[in-house]
Amino acid sequence: MNLICVDNDRQKIDLLQQGKVSIHEPGLEDLITRNMKEGRLSFSTNIQDGVASSLVIFIAVGTPSNDDGSADLRSVEEVAKEIARCMDGYKVVVVKSTVPVGTCRRLKQLIQGHQLRSTPFDIVSNPEFQREDLPLRILCVQIA
Repeated sequence: MNLICVDNDRQKIDLLQQGKVSIHEPGLEDLITRNMKEGRLSFSTNIQDGVASSLVIFIAVGTPSNDDGSADLRSVEEVAKEIARCMDGYKVVVVKSTVPVGTCRRLKQLIQGHQLRSTPFDIVSNPEFQREDLPLRILCVQIA
């Protein structure tokens, strides 16, 4: 299995490609460097290449609170639209971001509405609370 990490922040990707991370996790830099050398891990700013070469796509973006306490889903929705425009075959879209109940149903409609051609996909939720400084916007997993 290979992992492609895609982010629209060129500076983050450049640092990750050098094996440098913005969070402290013992052994993480060595793990990244080793897996990059083995060809199992890569980093990119090109979402189209990431989506095209992947079966499972994780959306992992921040969902900060709005003034009224509701989740700000703009980043999740924008990433879903980008994924939709890049789909070229069946995909599984995993929403890793913490979102309210019903978001996957909304994202399914959003993806269907933004596909350039009708492409089958499934959408699932796997939420986890994340630190704000995590370096990844989208994780694209390629299964060989």
